[in-house]
This record gives sequence, C-alpha cells and structure tokens, in this order.
Amino acid sequence: MIQQHMLAVLLASLAFSACRAGLGKGAGAPTSASGEPARAQASRRNPFLGVKFFLNPEYVANVEETAKAFPSDADVIRKAKQYPTGLWLDSIAKVALIPEWLDQAKQQQQSSGQPTLSLFVVYDMPNRDCASKSSAGELKVSQNGAARYQTEFIDPIAACFRAYPELPIVVILEPDSLANLVTNLNLPTCEEAQHVYVNSTAYAIQKLGLPNVSIYLDAAHAGWLGWDHHRENVIKVYKKVLKAAGGIDTIRGFATNVSNYTHLYNRDGAAMESSDPCYNELVYVQKLAVGLADRGIRNKGFIVDTSRNGTGKIRKVWGNWCNIKGAGLGERPRAAPGQPFVDAYFWVKVPGESDGTSDPSQPRFDPDCASAESATGAPQAGTQFQSYFLDLVRNATPPL
Repeated sequence: MIQQHMLAVLLASLAFSACRAGLGKGAGAPTSASGEPARAQASRRNPFLGVKFFLNPEYVANVEETAKAFPSDADVIRKAKQYPTGLWLDSIAKVALIPEWLDQAKQQQQSSGQPTLSLFVVYDMPNRDCASKSSAGELKVSQNGAARYQTEFIDPIAACFRAYPELPIVVILEPDSLANLVTNLNLPTCEEAQHVYVNSTAYAIQKLGLPNVSIYLDAAHAGWLGWDHHRENVIKVYKKVLKAAGGIDTIRGFATNVSNYTHLYNRDGAAMESSDPCYNELVYVQKLAVGLADRGIRNKGFIVDTSRNGTGKIRKVWGNWCNIKGAGLGERPRAAPGQPFVDAYFWVKVPGESDGTSDPSQPRFDPDCASAESATGAPQAGTQFQSYFLDLVRNATPPL
C-alpha cells in the first residue's frame, strides 16, 4: 500500500511537471465587453458548436485490433473509429496521459484549422461509486482520500488544462457520485462519503473552471433518478454543490446516461418501472431541466451518452447495468441534435470497454456483472472486451 501511494505521488508530480508551462497562466475571471464575467457568458453557450471532436488514437487502434480479430465484420467495425469517445481520468496515474492526449488534439486542430474539443471524464472521487464493487476507486475517505483527491488528482488536471488555453475542453465530473447521495445513504460507504462528495465536487468545479473548460455535472439516468422525489432531492444536492463552488455559472450543465443503456425515445421504462414518469432518457432530461430552472438553475445544457443505448428493450430490470447483452451503439456523437436542452450526443463510455468482470473468482467482482442480462466472459472494468464491442457494432441503431 505504501509503495502504491508513493507511485501515485510520483505520477502526480510528473503530471505537474509535464504541464508546468500552464502554471501561472490566465485562470482568472476575465470580463466580456458588456462587463459581465466571461465565464458567466460561456456557461450559457453550447461548447460543442463550431468545433471538431478529438479522435483518440488509442481508441482507433483498439477498433483496428477488433477488426483484425473478426475479419468477416471488419468493414463495419472500422466505421466506428471515426467517432469521438470520452477520455477517462479514473486514477491518479491517468493524469500523466493528459499532455499526450492534448498534444494530439493540438495536432488535429492544426491539421483541420478548426478548434478541436476533447471530452474528459473526471472519475476518481474518494469512496468512488460507493454502492458498487466493480468500479470502486483507489481513494478512500478513511485514508486521507479527500486531501489526495485535491492535491494529487484535481490540481494536476487543472494545471494540464491551463497549459493548453487554445484547446476547448469539456469535463464530465464524477459519474455516479452525487446520485448516490439521493438513493444510497443507507450504505456505510456512501454515508461516510456524503460530505466529501459535496466538498470534493465543489473543489473540482472551482479548480477546473478555466476559460477553455466547460463543466457538466453527472445526473445519472432516467432509471435511477427519474422519479419526482428523486429529481427534487438531487436538485437540492446540486444547489448545495454549486453554492459551495461559487454559483450556477460555474458549470455549463449536466450529463446523463453515462455508461448506461436507457433509450432516447421509446417507452422501455414504462415496462420496467411503471411508477417512473421518465420512461426514456429525453423525457428525463426535459423534466430535470424544467425542475432545475424552476429552482434557479437556468440556461443549462445536457450531454446524453449514446454509446450503447441504440437498441432498447434489452433489460427487464432497469437497475441492471453491467455489460448488458443485446446493447448497440446509439446516435452518433454530434452537437445540437435538435432535442430540447440537449447540447450534444456523445459516446462518453468508450465502446467495448468492460463494466466489470463476470468471473466471481476475480478481484472487484460485482454480482451484478454475472446477472442473467450481463454478457459472459467479461474482463475487469475498463479493459477492452472485444466480443462485446462486436455486438455493439452489429446492433448499432441507426446502423453504422
């Protein structure tokens, strides 16, 4: 454990060094010609408009490996590599990859002559995913996790983002964190983390709130927070976080369906949970947006993860979330898809990355990953699951 901690500290230090050119550069609060803080104006703009999306060469290479492994499907598999995916910062070690990714984004921007936007998922909260085993993180509240999250994770990320002021960046902040404060405080790991979740999220917003960065808080999905009382309660949590962070203009909006499967349009939810008024993801977005506005959190946009919600009607239990069989790639990443409140559809979850191992003998095994609705043969969370990626491609709706 001590050796792991020392390695994490070293990696964080290397990330700081790699981004040292950004330290001290303008992270202040510039004002617009009207005298309004520029960040307040920026928080009302859709950052996905007028940009190209960064294509991660590592993802492209993984798609190519899958195409070679399944030659009869190679042509359709290769079509998937033209679309952007989220860049997941799910450990302190991953911070060291930011300069490489942003250098690649800068090269793509120079080649195209258009601003090139990268979407990062910041995902290493202390007691992360406090209601799950497979995606539990490295930091523990009881082991100085809150302080380490700030100094070894968020601070180096901010330094790196500050070093590339010419690149537009979107951050989705801590999937599954704040939603757990609505539904899972009966669990000791969640109860222990509740104040740390709020304070750490506010800290991250403050530090990552740079002129070139647009922040979206995670907002779970229709099958988790779709009920009226859940939406009411999560809005209270958001208001508390945003007050601590400096106000509603510190974020651009919210992200839903991250790593989930809820269909955009159909009525799957009505069959699975008849008491939930949000029977698909777009209904949930609209109801949540209206509720937020009614309580003073106005002019916010939404990102909807469409990386594997194309097929619909693949679950009998909405709460099942791990490598669900029959899933397919959904709507392609694009800005302003024409739905109320939606800034963009995006493949936030990297297609083909496992949610968790299906082998009970392996560390971090979660029984949900061996449900009747989960694919078998799954590796550890975050590892490429080639056969699952093939199914996502074959089931893509609309087809690739």
